[in-house]
Amino acid sequence: MKAFFEAIGYLFTDILFIPMDFIRALELENWWTANIITWVFIITCCVATWYWIKQLQVFKANHADEQDTTAHSFLS
Repeated sequence: MKAFFEAIGYLFTDILFIPMDFIRALELENWWTANIITWVFIITCCVATWYWIKQLQVFKANHADEQDTTAHSFLS
Protein backbone atom coordinates (compact mmCIF):
# COMPACT_ATOMS: atom_id res chain seq x y z
CA MET A 1 0.00 0.00 0.00
CA LYS A 2 2.92 2.32 0.71
CA ALA A 3 4.19 1.86 -2.85
CA PHE A 4 0.79 2.93 -4.20
CA PHE A 5 0.90 6.26 -2.38
CA GLU A 6 4.55 6.76 -3.32
CA ALA A 7 3.55 6.22 -6.96
CA ILE A 8 0.85 8.89 -6.62
CA GLY A 9 3.41 11.25 -5.09
CA TYR A 10 5.87 10.51 -7.89
CA LEU A 11 3.18 11.13 -10.52
CA PHE A 12 2.29 14.54 -9.16
CA THR A 13 5.73 15.83 -8.16
CA ASP A 14 7.89 14.46 -10.97
CA ILE A 15 5.56 14.20 -13.97
CA LEU A 16 2.50 16.45 -13.74
CA PHE A 17 4.39 19.46 -12.37
CA ILE A 18 6.92 19.54 -15.24
CA PRO A 19 5.22 22.56 -16.89
CA MET A 20 5.15 24.42 -13.57
CA ASP A 21 8.82 23.66 -12.98
CA PHE A 22 9.57 25.01 -16.46
CA ILE A 23 7.71 28.26 -15.77
CA ARG A 24 9.38 28.59 -12.36
CA ALA A 25 12.84 28.17 -13.91
CA LEU A 26 11.90 30.53 -16.75
CA GLU A 27 10.87 33.21 -14.26
CA LEU A 28 14.38 33.27 -12.83
CA GLU A 29 15.80 33.83 -16.30
CA ASN A 30 13.22 36.19 -17.79
CA TRP A 31 10.31 37.49 -15.73
CA TRP A 32 8.49 38.99 -18.72
CA THR A 33 8.38 35.73 -20.69
CA ALA A 34 7.04 33.78 -17.74
CA ASN A 35 4.28 36.33 -17.19
CA ILE A 36 3.38 36.43 -20.89
CA ILE A 37 2.81 32.66 -20.77
CA THR A 38 0.60 33.11 -17.70
CA TRP A 39 -1.42 35.90 -19.32
CA VAL A 40 -1.94 33.82 -22.48
CA PHE A 41 -3.49 31.10 -20.32
CA ILE A 42 -5.68 33.62 -18.47
CA ILE A 43 -6.89 35.25 -21.70
CA THR A 44 -7.61 31.84 -23.24
CA CYS A 45 -9.76 30.88 -20.24
CA CYS A 46 -11.62 34.21 -20.37
CA VAL A 47 -12.37 33.81 -24.08
CA ALA A 48 -13.56 30.23 -23.58
CA THR A 49 -15.84 31.30 -20.72
CA TRP A 50 -17.24 34.19 -22.78
CA TYR A 51 -17.94 31.85 -25.73
CA TRP A 52 -19.62 29.29 -23.45
CA ILE A 53 -21.91 31.91 -21.89
CA LYS A 54 -22.73 33.28 -25.35
CA GLN A 55 -23.74 29.81 -26.53
CA LEU A 56 -25.88 29.33 -23.42
CA GLN A 57 -27.71 32.56 -24.25
CA VAL A 58 -28.27 31.42 -27.86
CA PHE A 59 -29.80 28.13 -26.72
CA LYS A 60 -31.94 29.91 -24.12
CA ALA A 61 -33.23 32.39 -26.73
CA ASN A 62 -34.17 29.56 -29.12
CA HIS A 63 -35.80 27.54 -26.31
CA ALA A 64 -33.65 24.63 -27.48
CA ASP A 65 -32.65 23.55 -23.99
CA GLU A 66 -34.67 20.86 -22.28
CA GLN A 67 -36.20 22.22 -19.06
CA ASP A 68 -37.64 18.91 -17.88
CA THR A 69 -37.44 18.58 -14.11
CA THR A 70 -37.23 14.78 -14.10
CA ALA A 71 -33.78 13.37 -14.52
CA HIS A 72 -34.90 9.98 -15.81
CA SER A 73 -38.11 8.65 -17.27
CA PHE A 74 -38.47 6.02 -14.55
CA LEU A 75 -38.53 8.71 -11.83
CA SER A 76 -41.69 10.43 -13.09
